[in-house]
Amino acid sequence: MVVAAPNLANSAEKRLTLTTGDLAKNTTVIRSLDWDRDRFDIEFGLQNGTTYNSFLVRGEKTALIDTSHAKFQQLYMDALTGLIDPKEIDYIVISHTEPDHSGLVKDVLDLAPQAVVVGAKVAVKFLEDLVHQPFASMLVKNGDTLDLGGGHVLEFISAPNLHWPDTIFTYDQKTGILYTCDAFGAHYCTDDVFDADLDALSPDFRFYYECLMAPNARSVIAAMKRMESLGKISTIATGHGPLLRHNLEELTGRYRLWSNEKSKAENLVAIFYVSDYGYCDRISQALAKGITKTGVAVEMMDMRLADPHDVNELVGRAKGLLLGMPPSSGPGAEEVQTALSSILAAVNNKQTFGLFESYGGDDEPIDTLQSKLQDLDLKVAFEPLRVKDTPSEGLYQLCDETGTDLGQDLAKVQKIQKIKSLDADLQKALGRISSGLYIITAAKGEVTSAMLASWISQASFKPLGFTIAVAKDRAIESLMQVGDTFVLNILEEGNYSPLMKHFLKRFPPGADRFAGVRTRPANNKSPILADALAYLECKVATRMELSDHWLVYSTVEDGKVSKEEAMTAVHHRKIGNFY
Repeated sequence: MVVAAPNLANSAEKRLTLTTGDLAKNTTVIRSLDWDRDRFDIEFGLQNGTTYNSFLVRGEKTALIDTSHAKFQQLYMDALTGLIDPKEIDYIVISHTEPDHSGLVKDVLDLAPQAVVVGAKVAVKFLEDLVHQPFASMLVKNGDTLDLGGGHVLEFISAPNLHWPDTIFTYDQKTGILYTCDAFGAHYCTDDVFDADLDALSPDFRFYYECLMAPNARSVIAAMKRMESLGKISTIATGHGPLLRHNLEELTGRYRLWSNEKSKAENLVAIFYVSDYGYCDRISQALAKGITKTGVAVEMMDMRLADPHDVNELVGRAKGLLLGMPPSSGPGAEEVQTALSSILAAVNNKQTFGLFESYGGDDEPIDTLQSKLQDLDLKVAFEPLRVKDTPSEGLYQLCDETGTDLGQDLAKVQKIQKIKSLDADLQKALGRISSGLYIITAAKGEVTSAMLASWISQASFKPLGFTIAVAKDRAIESLMQVGDTFVLNILEEGNYSPLMKHFLKRFPPGADRFAGVRTRPANNKSPILADALAYLECKVATRMELSDHWLVYSTVEDGKVSKEEAMTAVHHRKIGNFY
């Protein structure tokens, strides 16, 4: 294993390291480790950093599979040239053209102009716009192969929308290694090359799936179906995080289970976006994440690549439509206009729609499209999301909450039907379980949230800990991932009504939950309510998934009682199918 040390000339520089090592005979992994990756893009919510994984496969000819993020330019190029003379690289396989995997393709081509770029037709077209120089290319589609010699036959699988439209998987028939780029990955930075510590990896693995793969569950199922035609898979070499070897069956099984559940949803929202324009893909991901939390399915379609028949079919199945503003001119503008025309021709007045800007510098006018859809009598899901600056954590949280509101609205009828289906006597008996009244408050970066809670119970003495049942579609759920901190504010009997009424309100997306409420910051930065009877500063230790809730086990780090003689507010219910 070779380790490249980071350049720390600038003390404010993030920790960037790089390691290389053997995966199999004639197969090398180059791991770019970004230990301090900020929570900026929506899928980095757990703040455990990430890795960008690249691979060398050598037969009689040599293939480089993916590169790295541009921030690793010097480290990566030094490592690559230390492993191989670039003039010996015959092929550069592009799993997809998202910059964190293809950011250094131009640098490699500068040293290896003889290399043939291998990718899907769409990927090669995207790459031409990225590198701005001629290069030899080989277009591949599902089932195509590339023989490197020495038994290393690379077989390609089409895997569009995982999570970019140009994605392919690459299978080495000799080693049984499947290179999947984003699919099956996790934003989890560790020195471990493989997935030996399943418990540590699991929260990030699930969070990553929910952010990037859940909105494309049908595409996940389709790709996994194609994987069945391959030989035995010994390792899944992901583009981010540990490679899957020790728990391969378990983790791929989770993908299959989660995706099958998502695809069975009764309601669907179609999101039309442009993957490589402005922040369109990131904003659409944040909206999609909020929607899928409610049990409503999402399907995403890139307007530059959309076939009119596919557009018509997707719009016909969707109850809700979200559109990110595409570029009004430049490459792909004609295809975008065709897609927009197909969408407008296929919609009906029973559908809900919402629009958002992409902040790409040349957005299609949002108000014009808003008027066209309103003239067709579609219901407005939310006012247009206008993006006037580089998206912040606050904007991504606004998008998440906007998506959740839309999903809750679409799922409302099914939710009521489920509640009514419960046996009446059982409802009454279950309702006799009493509980306290609490306000959970949380802060992460510039984002804050709160919710009224009652399903809380102490669960351990050593360490001091308790469980909270948090509905999957609650806004605060995004701030209660493993490792996150929050405050449990305990309400006082006889003095809880003002706080309870305030936090029972339905807040619009992005609203300040604490406007008009007296607070002070806890040591963990979450708000403490001044009128609470007591408070506990807490940290999420683990989560267990239930059908419609997350059971969140948290440990207690600090706490204080403001009135020794006062009692905790008690919540009595008459039926068990409401809080």
